[in-house]
Amino acid sequence: MERLGTGIGWRPEIADAVERMPGIDWVEAVAENVCPGHLPESLRRLRERGVTVVPHGVSLGLGGADRPDEDRLTALAERATALGSPLVTEHIAFVRAGGPLTASPRLEAGHLLPVPRTRDALDVLCENVRIAQAALPVPLAVENIAALISWPGEEMTEGQFLYELADRTGVRLLIDVANLHTNHVNRGEDPSEALADLPLEAIAYVHVAGGFERDGVWHDSHAHPVPRPVLDILTDLASRVSPPGVLLERDENFPDPSELEGELTAIRGAVEKGREQAGGSSEKDGGRSVAQAAGRTAEAGARATGAGERERIRAASGDRGQETGLATTTSAALDTAPSAAPDTTAGSTATASDTTPDTASSTTAPARQRLALAQTALLSALVAGTPVPEGFDRVRVGVQARALAGKRADVVAKVAPELPEILGAGYRAAFLGYAHGHPMGAGYRRDALDFAGYLLGSGLPQDPHARAGLREWWLERSGTRPRSHRPAVRLARATRRVLLRR
Repeated sequence: MERLGTGIGWRPEIADAVERMPGIDWVEAVAENVCPGHLPESLRRLRERGVTVVPHGVSLGLGGADRPDEDRLTALAERATALGSPLVTEHIAFVRAGGPLTASPRLEAGHLLPVPRTRDALDVLCENVRIAQAALPVPLAVENIAALISWPGEEMTEGQFLYELADRTGVRLLIDVANLHTNHVNRGEDPSEALADLPLEAIAYVHVAGGFERDGVWHDSHAHPVPRPVLDILTDLASRVSPPGVLLERDENFPDPSELEGELTAIRGAVEKGREQAGGSSEKDGGRSVAQAAGRTAEAGARATGAGERERIRAASGDRGQETGLATTTSAALDTAPSAAPDTTAGSTATASDTTPDTASSTTAPARQRLALAQTALLSALVAGTPVPEGFDRVRVGVQARALAGKRADVVAKVAPELPEILGAGYRAAFLGYAHGHPMGAGYRRDALDFAGYLLGSGLPQDPHARAGLREWWLERSGTRPRSHRPAVRLARATRRVLLRR
């Protein structure tokens, strides 16, 4: 596996600082923020210096009930090619729900949400990963995510879930140690046990990031310094395996470059400490630590293999799908679109015993429908205010719902910065009031337009100047082409300019 070294997440706000940082071997760019035909000059210069650039996707939704969208896969493949990347990465998460599988409107989370660790979810995820592997020109690695909430009726630990995913598909793993810490605080899951269950040979690289704790809940903000517990988990991982690459993520509240360089130094130190622990254990115990690690990996493999065999027996006996308790049957139409076959040239190393997407589509259809119903019910509770599904912690679902609404407000303010300017201090409260009953269905730019239309339809804002400004903004963007490009509008504005000069 290619050695990446030490890296940092490339963001436009810190592009210049990243170029000047010493010891940066590689960077990771959010795939959706990169246009293949117009690469940022900073990324071009980094590539010319020999710095590896990896596109990191956030919108594919491999853990969702639907098959991966072909256009999104094509876009991810184009970015990998344009950047000359050795691999691409995505998340084990769902980001949307609803649609044909549930005969309900499509809902967008605007965030990465956890999949249930069940047989249904694993079967669907494995098929989706194979479809993605077949469409990509380079290997795929998938990332474990942070979660505020837990699914009821889960059948596997995170380590077991990831082990079987890698075993069945050959996909590589992007292990986020900050997310392991988040799940430790929020869900009581032991990071050391998760690491012990992982197929360490499948690790492509490691993410490290910061967050904050509020009222007993850890928020994976990517906007705060990396805390000591996260570095300790990194040391634990490095004592078990030498990670091919380690990368610092920071998405907002960017500090001075010297602070980022200090965090990178701390990350290198945590990795080196882990290597020293591994070496010391080998010398002191005659290599017993290596044998113990191998034993843990073999034990996890046995558990995964045994579980897979039990599942095949259940499938053969027709006793499938009645165990999770996540959803009941429905009359919604099934999605029967064919899937692409895996392509070993795209980095897939799935075993021959695995069914291909083409032959598996008929067997995963019931699992997809059950998963779709469960995910839609949860997402609807999070973004549309419907009742919380049975078995979920209502308080935690409320915390997650408020976090999603707050993130929507922040992102809309970035993609449409005129709105906070027009509405002033009342922007955030107005948006949160709108978001409570208006789930996002078509991305953040559409969300901004819908928000403005909602305010105007409600007679808001009350200030006449703000209302006039909001109306002008909405009219400018709501048509098939900008109003400023229409002849009548251009003539009216030209006339007004002439009159103002008199």
